[in-house]
Amino acid sequence: MREPMTRQRDLDDAHVLVTGGAGFLGSALCEAMLSHGARVTCVDDESTGSAANVAGAGTNPRFRLLITDVVEVDLPAIRAEQGAVDVVMHLAATASPVHYLRMPVHTLRTGSVGTLRALEAAAADGARFVLASTSEVYGDAQVSPQHEAYWGNVNPIGPRAVYDEAKRFSEAAAFAFRRSLDLDVGVVRIFNTYGPRMGLDDGRVVSTFLAQALRGEPLTIQGDGSQTRSFCYVEDTVRALVAMATADEPGPVNIGNPHEITVLELAQRVLAVTGSRSPVVHVGLPEDDPARRCPDITRAGETLGWKPEVDLDDGLARTAAWVREQVSAPAPPTSAPRRPRSEDLVVRTLLPRPPRDA
Repeated sequence: MREPMTRQRDLDDAHVLVTGGAGFLGSALCEAMLSHGARVTCVDDESTGSAANVAGAGTNPRFRLLITDVVEVDLPAIRAEQGAVDVVMHLAATASPVHYLRMPVHTLRTGSVGTLRALEAAAADGARFVLASTSEVYGDAQVSPQHEAYWGNVNPIGPRAVYDEAKRFSEAAAFAFRRSLDLDVGVVRIFNTYGPRMGLDDGRVVSTFLAQALRGEPLTIQGDGSQTRSFCYVEDTVRALVAMATADEPGPVNIGNPHEITVLELAQRVLAVTGSRSPVVHVGLPEDDPARRCPDITRAGETLGWKPEVDLDDGLARTAAWVREQVSAPAPPTSAPRRPRSEDLVVRTLLPRPPRDA
């Protein structure tokens, strides 16, 4: 692997703003940034994340949690209290099918207005802006593995479009700010990531299978299970995000594990790692479900010096240990993810005057 072709910036005492920082991936990123010496402001509306995910980080004096929508966040107040922002890590999104199908307008709003707000925050301080995009921009890809030059095959009006197109808009917005305002932008396209703190009821396949196996429930495979996925352990994905934050690479850069397996094989791996005797049952395939998902990570190696290190069986074992604790613990009072109130959808007064395109 060649050495990365990018200069590096120091995170020590840098002020890093992480949107969506109380989510599964965001909370792990907040902890990683703190370990690099950064001061971290975490913004999350808890629509799908939870303050409990950052409870450990909360004991660190360099960490601050703001429970608010990224669209409504008071950026001048953050700047006044914590100082200028050096890096914006924009992870705020409704990423799981269960949640974005339930909150389609909120998903679009976060991906559009929320992204513009985060970009404006970065532009105001001349900060590095890193967008956590997704492999879903490729849609039901007609090429595999997917490389960054591929434009994708997305149904713009299907049920998944609220997430897919929100991310495609986010990428377009990031590069518009780069071209017109010379903003320091980096875009990563994250493929399936898994690990501790995943929601057990959010419909993602790894957490769903593990929870079902450990509860002795049937593993529900959508379709015949021949569709493929590639799974990257959370600590590997976080290393890539940190690398992008400290580099000057604009991207887009695929981040994922290129080991491609079928969903049926994943179910078998889960049964093996958990020792479960749960049966496998097949259910209907969702509309526009991609048939193949596998990243070409050549660019990540060349520009960030990154590749995944945790193999699937090891990652599944680590995740299974965490899921086992969750399913065996007394169940807390349950509530659905917070659905934004109708008045939250009024956005016309929330945005400052946008910067004039150069």
